[in-house]
Amino acid sequence: MSSRLSENLLRLLGLLLLVGALGIAATKAPDRPLESLIQQWAPPPSEFIDLNGQLLHLRDQGPRSDRLPIVLIHGTSASLHTWEGWVKSLSKTRRVISFDLPGFGLTGPAASGDYSTEAYVKFVRALLDHLQLDRVVLGGNSLGGEIAWMVAAAAPQRVAALILVDAGGYAFEPESVPLGFQMARLPGLGALSEHVLPRSLVERSIKDVYGDPAKVNPALVERYYELNLRAGNRAALRQRFAQMSLGEQAAAIKTLQQPSLILWGAKDRLIPPINGQNFARDIAGSQLVTFPDLGHVPQEEDPLATLLPVQKFLSTLKP
Repeated sequence: MSSRLSENLLRLLGLLLLVGALGIAATKAPDRPLESLIQQWAPPPSEFIDLNGQLLHLRDQGPRSDRLPIVLIHGTSASLHTWEGWVKSLSKTRRVISFDLPGFGLTGPAASGDYSTEAYVKFVRALLDHLQLDRVVLGGNSLGGEIAWMVAAAAPQRVAALILVDAGGYAFEPESVPLGFQMARLPGLGALSEHVLPRSLVERSIKDVYGDPAKVNPALVERYYELNLRAGNRAALRQRFAQMSLGEQAAAIKTLQQPSLILWGAKDRLIPPINGQNFARDIAGSQLVTFPDLGHVPQEEDPLATLLPVQKFLSTLKP
């Protein structure tokens, strides 16, 4: 373990000791039932569908006449809300579909209990079938980016183009891991995380993935905090980490032939920018755009700046 990660772990342990000192009851955070979260976090155009036995929180916005819809996939512990800045603009002229992956947001835990990346790929392909989408532009951030390119590799005829935002795919050594992720991965402490969730831990975890921590405001913290309390999500996060295998499918990246836009925050400390360069190297004809002041979730941190190259890229695609 790197010295930087060891320092983060010590800070996490210190925070947990503080929690103990203040009393577990002070930070006890029981699961929230879905019904209690819908009014605030799933107003129209949100809808819930049954996808092969899995409840799915979905937003399908923009003109249905669009011949090349855009499907956006969020990352670990995030939700469809991370794309709101992009969707607000894109949906004026394009059909844009965003959703919560199983284990996150309001979709909640996977009916199968399978949180492998391969299971997520099957899930997205089933969603495309359900929505009767023959060809799409597939975009994703972090875990969502990894799912996107894996769908493109497995079903190239379904994916016309890729937008990869600080995407997973290669084995990598993080410079810093959010404390919330560290807690979920540690034996014993992970189980504790299903019952105790200090709001300060959520805030520190979000700040860790932003290039400018000052942009993390109380409303943003509240959203992440409440959606992580959705019944089953914290247990699902532990299972996801236990089933995760970094870089296992990386060889398939070189087989991708779709037009690909790669976006990366230069201040990403979770998946370092060298990974963006690796994608650009391995996907023939791809374009890499780096944002000097942004972190791991650039589409959320600065939707206006990150959307500019996306719009330019989309204008080059033929339906």
